[in-house]
Amino acid sequence: MIKKRIEQLLDALNKGIYEKENELALSLLAAVAGESIILLGPPGVAKSMVARRLSKAFAGARSFEYLMSRFSTPDEIFGPVSISKLKDSDDYERVTEGYLPTADVVFLDEIWKAGPAIQNTLLTVINEKVFRNGNRLVSLPLKLLIAASNELPAQGEGLEALWDRLIIRLESKSIKQDDNFDKMLLDDGNEEITVPSELLITNDEYTNWHKRISKIGVSQDALHIIHQIRKSLQSVAIDGTDERRSVYVSDRRWKKIVNLLRTSAFLQDRESVEPEDLLPVYNCLWQEPEERDEIRRIVIRGTFMSFSERLAKMKKALGRDIKIARAARAANRISSRKIERDADKKLYDEFYYKLVGYPEGDCYIMACDYQSLPQHGTDELDMEGILYQDSKRKNVNILRTYDGSFGAPLGSAPVMLNRDDDHVYILGDCYAIEKTKEMKLPLGAELQDIGRNYEQEIDALADDLKEMEKRISDNLFIAEDDKKRVGEYVREIYRDVAFTRQDTQKLYD
Repeated sequence: MIKKRIEQLLDALNKGIYEKENELALSLLAAVAGESIILLGPPGVAKSMVARRLSKAFAGARSFEYLMSRFSTPDEIFGPVSISKLKDSDDYERVTEGYLPTADVVFLDEIWKAGPAIQNTLLTVINEKVFRNGNRLVSLPLKLLIAASNELPAQGEGLEALWDRLIIRLESKSIKQDDNFDKMLLDDGNEEITVPSELLITNDEYTNWHKRISKIGVSQDALHIIHQIRKSLQSVAIDGTDERRSVYVSDRRWKKIVNLLRTSAFLQDRESVEPEDLLPVYNCLWQEPEERDEIRRIVIRGTFMSFSERLAKMKKALGRDIKIARAARAANRISSRKIERDADKKLYDEFYYKLVGYPEGDCYIMACDYQSLPQHGTDELDMEGILYQDSKRKNVNILRTYDGSFGAPLGSAPVMLNRDDDHVYILGDCYAIEKTKEMKLPLGAELQDIGRNYEQEIDALADDLKEMEKRISDNLFIAEDDKKRVGEYVREIYRDVAFTRQDTQKLYD
């Protein structure tokens, strides 16, 4: 089981280092995926230690570290030019042994201070894993490049391409918890650890894993969430302000994000990317730190979107069935009042009867108004009424008796009304009232079965929600703080589920 092995490897890498679990986990994920990561944070928060620990995850791995400055030269990163080759054969080649081109894990501190010659070479190194040495194109053993800085790249200095190639972006912070801070103060300062040989990732394994990762599928649920996240990034709320902005993510970056997701699924013994893999990708999407928390909320909402949609559909159906149930009870109340001649008529929305054959759309009359109309063909005077279009329903007309005690809706037309056992007469025109021997219906609806077991559906939704939360909790690459935010969001859904469960009683009340 690869997941168990990766879990044990992370435990070994975390020994003697405090509150860097997320940095180490995502750096390992990036390394296995062959991607890159940048750690943003002040000096002295163990950014370089993360790189040193990651080099210990791979059998026989070589590492390279360098602190950039504006005076750094390509010779210091990629190796000096071989004077002998230049002199003897006029070949401009570098002596790369011990420098970046021969390293498996590279740590470049203060990366934005490097000059254009270094940064331009890094673009190819990161993206294609190749290095041009003289007239030869050399494939690099590079598994992971960790960049570090205490600032974002400056605008307008041509750093956007390099920033875009650093796929995972993490803010690395000082130790927060007092007990961990005390341990850091009192330990012997020895960073050296020994990773059991059976946990080390060999070069052969690394190559084999890459082939297998490329065959990992992406589920339709995961793709649906990615589409939703991508749309939501067009309008991202900025914390603490009224500002909204569009966050651009290049197609190349999305391609690399999916590679990370496939790697996450593979390292956790799954054959396809599922929704529980998606949360860490918010670390790949933000451009400015003030966007990060809102993008995390977007990803969390997207991850649980299917549950929210499922609950919304259930609530809509429940509301409709509650109306039907109430209509049925209202019909029974009409019968209990001994209005026998109207008990066979369809009752809509608990209050309305429908006229058959009305020429200008559907027309409904209040049941209580219809029951109070004078009898057609007798000496009783016709009753005054109004006819108007329903403002909330297209092509629906409402017929009411009217004595001036309430404001007539705009556009109401005056009419005179009477009735017999089965018809209403409007200014002498006769219209039958729709009948039924079955359950009374909501306005405009067809007869439906209220045989759904909502309690059972709610229980199933709650169980599935709990299972999703557990899968996220078990994910090796999701930070504890992110799991906490998921828990808060899930509790909101649970509250909505609880209210829906209460509403099911309205079917019977």
